Amino acid sequence: MSAVTVAPDSLATPTSTSVPRRHWIALFGGLLGAFMAILDIQITNSSLKDIQGALSATLDESSWISTSYLVAEMIAIPLSGWLSRSLGKRRYLTWTTAIFTLSSFLCSMSWNLGSMITFRAMQGFSGGALIPLAFSLVVQLLPIHKRAVGMALFGITATFAPAVGPTFGGWLTENLSWHYIFYINIPPAILVISMIRYGLDQEPLNLSTLLKADWIGILTMGLGLGCLEVMLEEGNREEWFNSGFIVTLSIIAAVSLVYFVINELQHKQPLVNLRLLRQGQFAMSCLAYLILGMALFGSIYVLPLYLTQIQQYNAMEIGKVLMWMGFPQLIFFPIVPKLTRVIKPKNLVTFGFAMYGLSCYVNTHMSADFGGDQLILSMLLRAVGSPFIMVPLSLVAMKNISKADTPDASTLTNVMRNLGGAFSIAFIATLLDNKAREHLAHIKESLPAVSTNAWQQLLQQSEFFVRTGSDGGTALMQAQSALAAAMQRDAAIMAYNDVFLMMTAFLALAAVIIFCMKD
Repeated sequence: MSAVTVAPDSLATPTSTSVPRRHWIALFGGLLGAFMAILDIQITNSSLKDIQGALSATLDESSWISTSYLVAEMIAIPLSGWLSRSLGKRRYLTWTTAIFTLSSFLCSMSWNLGSMITFRAMQGFSGGALIPLAFSLVVQLLPIHKRAVGMALFGITATFAPAVGPTFGGWLTENLSWHYIFYINIPPAILVISMIRYGLDQEPLNLSTLLKADWIGILTMGLGLGCLEVMLEEGNREEWFNSGFIVTLSIIAAVSLVYFVINELQHKQPLVNLRLLRQGQFAMSCLAYLILGMALFGSIYVLPLYLTQIQQYNAMEIGKVLMWMGFPQLIFFPIVPKLTRVIKPKNLVTFGFAMYGLSCYVNTHMSADFGGDQLILSMLLRAVGSPFIMVPLSLVAMKNISKADTPDASTLTNVMRNLGGAFSIAFIATLLDNKAREHLAHIKESLPAVSTNAWQQLLQQSEFFVRTGSDGGTALMQAQSALAAAMQRDAAIMAYNDVFLMMTAFLALAAVIIFCMKD
């Protein structure tokens, strides 16, 4: 087992029924910090075109604005347990929040793409620490009978933040400017620092833990996860293993992560205690977190893409659709902790995954007329399902985890959720391209069988263009172009249906895994 310093009284789980006010203040400060960090993953997505234009970058280049944040965050999460034990939670949270605030301001001042990528990486690295530390505070500051409430609050940060991120970012960009998606972090960050410094006692520096770190684990973890994240983000654009760049990243990631696992299992003081995965319930919960990340980040990725490509929605219109997945969650999160007292948490998680799966299945029969209004039902089903997953799943995962192992367990669950999101986005991007080409080929093959109808449609389109002023030859070319566009649109819609069917299958698998767990 990993050597863990004994938590001071301020971080020990209270044995009394009441929780000191200052602990609640510290907890809300940590949760606010996590909310900001998760929000910033998605908040730039609605504004990439504006940022791209301001920094004179291409669309492919501007994708690194999100990628740099995700890569840095992924590396920071596993380091958070070791650094919080070495520096103390109060000191570590203060420093990381201060760096997050500074980097947010610097992002708004970026003068070219290189500076933006650098500052976004700083923001992601500092923000990545805020997420697992907020989870740890829930377990370490609250007694068992209050923990479900804390998990509900953490659930809001983990599922509500990415749901409202594109909406919030779109609104700020449309009404103010893209700079404000970074300015908006500064006031709450100052509040987080104040709440943390008031609510937590200062812990002494543990220099021995800091100096005697698992440096091989740190190196292989950072290299492996960093290369894996870049590979997943850039793979589809680089045509996967047809690219030497992707092949090189894959080899480095595979070798580094395999060596990291071997090193962690043998090291006396590992960076992350992978031995926790020997507990069957925790291991199955980590798999469920992986699928949750796939569903959560996958749906946030694919829905704006569909609305942009098929329905031609702008950022604000997309935000108005996605808010149906975000704001209704606030109704259900307060209810779930009460239900955990009378219903087994694993049954609540099963219900949550089933509802999320049903919401994806509703989207497997989309057509050209399937717009924002038709998506509301699926959005509401997701809003119901998410709270029933996040809160009880945290209780299921942490059931047999000791307080000392909480930082490592929190690290593993957060890494699995983020990895699930990275895998999902990469898989969805590839599946959309491949399936769209496949469906388009099938549509073209079917044209001879419906040649009469196709010819009639061409004639009708030609007549329309003639009435608008085109000559006969030009009108026929315009009609052929319109028919080709309609075929490509229908092929893309069928590809989106396939993606949602795939997500339905994974969510059904997660529901079965959780339901079959031992009580």
